[in-house]
Amino acid sequence: MAGRGSVRASGNFNANQDAEILYKAMKGLGTDEDSIMKLLTSRSNSQRQQIKAAYKTLHGKDLVGDLQGELGGKFETLVVALMTPPILYDVTSLRNAIKGAGTDEKVLIEILSSRTAQQIKDITAAYRQEFNKNLEEDVTGDTSGHFRRLLVILLQASRQQGVQEGNIEADAQTLFSAGEKKFGTDEEQFITILGNRSTEHLKRVFAAYMKLAGYEMEESIQRETSGGLRDLLLAVVKCARSVPAYFAETLYYSMKGAGTDDQTLIRVMVSRSEVDMLDIRADYRRLFAKSLHSAIQVYTEYLSLSQYSAIQVYTEYLSSPCSQYSAIQGDTSGDYRKALLLLCGGNDA
Repeated sequence: MAGRGSVRASGNFNANQDAEILYKAMKGLGTDEDSIMKLLTSRSNSQRQQIKAAYKTLHGKDLVGDLQGELGGKFETLVVALMTPPILYDVTSLRNAIKGAGTDEKVLIEILSSRTAQQIKDITAAYRQEFNKNLEEDVTGDTSGHFRRLLVILLQASRQQGVQEGNIEADAQTLFSAGEKKFGTDEEQFITILGNRSTEHLKRVFAAYMKLAGYEMEESIQRETSGGLRDLLLAVVKCARSVPAYFAETLYYSMKGAGTDDQTLIRVMVSRSEVDMLDIRADYRRLFAKSLHSAIQVYTEYLSLSQYSAIQVYTEYLSSPCSQYSAIQGDTSGDYRKALLLLCGGNDA
C-alpha cells in the first residue's frame, strides 16, 4: 500500500525553516491559517514531528500548544490530529472512546477491525506506555457479551497466516449452519471464524458462502445478528474484502444526513492520508458515483448554511448524480474545509 497516500514527505524539507514559517504565521495580531494548513498538509507525519522538535529548540515553546492557542473549532481538532504520531493518535482515540460515561463503540470497531496485526501490537504497547493501563483490560471492562469476545480476539493480533485450502468449504458450511440454516444464531461460530482466519482465507470463504447460501456474508450478518456485534462483524468482513472500500463507506456515512460525524471524518482523513487515501477516493467514486472531494465541498458548505437551506442542499446532493454537483465550489473560505480538501488531495469527478 506504500505510495497510495495523498500526503507524502516533502522532498525539499528543512525542519528549521518550516518551524520559522509556523512561528511567523502565529506571531503578532491575527493568525495566517492558510500558511499553517498548507505547510502541515504537505509534510509527512514524521516530518511534522521534526518540525515540532525544531520549534521547541528555536523558540522554547510547544508547537502543538501554540497552535491550539491560535486556532479553534474543527480546524483546531484536525490540526492537532495532524501533529500527533499515528500510533499515538490511535491510542488516544481508543482511550477517549473508553474513558468516562458510555463507550464510543464506533471508534473501537473502526480501529480494531482495520489495522494490521503489527499495528495492533504497537497500539497495545503504546497504550500501556502512554496511560500505564492494559488496553485489553480497559476494553473488557467497558464492553460485554459476544461484542467483547470478538474485540478481545482482534486485540490478540494473531490471525492464521495464508489460506487453508481444506477448510474453505468447511468454514462456509459452518457459517451457514450457524446462521441462515437454523432457527436462532450461533454467534460463537461467526466470531471464531471471522476473528481468527486470515483475510486471504476469508475472501475465499465469502465466495464459497455465496455459492452455498445464495447470500453475501454481509446480508446474513445483517439478518442474524444485532447491535455492536453486528456492526463489528460487518466491519471485519468489509475490511477483509477491502480496507479502502470500508473507509470510503465510513466517510460517506460520516457526512450523510442529520447524523453527521465530524470526529469520524477528521479521524479517517488524517489517519489514512499517508496510507491509502488515493484508493479510498477511487472506491468512493465507484461506490457512490460522486467524488470524495465534491462530497466534502458540499458537506462543509452545508455546515455553514441555515438549518433549512443546509438540509435542502445536502439532501439534493446525496440524491443527485455526480455530474450535477461535482463542480460545486461553494464558499471555500472555511479553514476546516480547505484542510480537508488538501488531505483529500484531488477531485475524481
